[in-house]
Amino acid sequence: MFRDAWAILVKDLRIELRTRVGLWQVLPFAAISLILFSFALGPKASTLAHGAAGMTWVGVLFATFLVVGRSQSLEMGTGVSEAQRLAGVDPAGMFLGKAAAVFVQLLAIEALLGLGAKLLLHMPIERLWLLVASSVLATIGLAAVGTLYGAIVAGARARETLLPMLVLPVLVPVLISAVKCWQAASVSKGLAIGEWLSILATFAVVYLAAGIILYGQVQESQ
Repeated sequence: MFRDAWAILVKDLRIELRTRVGLWQVLPFAAISLILFSFALGPKASTLAHGAAGMTWVGVLFATFLVVGRSQSLEMGTGVSEAQRLAGVDPAGMFLGKAAAVFVQLLAIEALLGLGAKLLLHMPIERLWLLVASSVLATIGLAAVGTLYGAIVAGARARETLLPMLVLPVLVPVLISAVKCWQAASVSKGLAIGEWLSILATFAVVYLAAGIILYGQVQESQ
């Protein structure tokens, strides 16, 4: 399983590095959304800093849909699925590999958007460890959910619109928890973060397990 996951991860990232879709399409889209939100809130620095966490994660959400759609499109070529089955690729390994590739891309986008929030929105960072920990846990959840639901809607004609409709209700706890943790990371003390980190960790574990178990069945139903 892990050998197949590594092979899929390397393959997806190699394709992205060669085509630079994330660099030229996904990242600018997320950055523009961040800039537009900043204009909507006005020039006051305190207001921008207060809303920076929420605006950043909305940008990450938009990027998630694009990255997941791109990830699934790599497997939709003629004969790709059949070739993978004949090669004996473990479905659980494929899920882990594709989710890991989505995770790496989203984490890179989050790092750049976080830098943009720091520079453009004046977001203070008092607890970097909390910012990093919550980002990693939330991104695992985003990648796992996106990969699983992306496979579910892969064969549908309206998959571009079905994916957000299915994923958004599921991701609400992750987004709220991530925003709360980022807000808590902006102050030195005073905000409880244990419950929010627990939600992120639980969500990540549950959907990773669900993807490992269900991904093969989803593929067979396509």
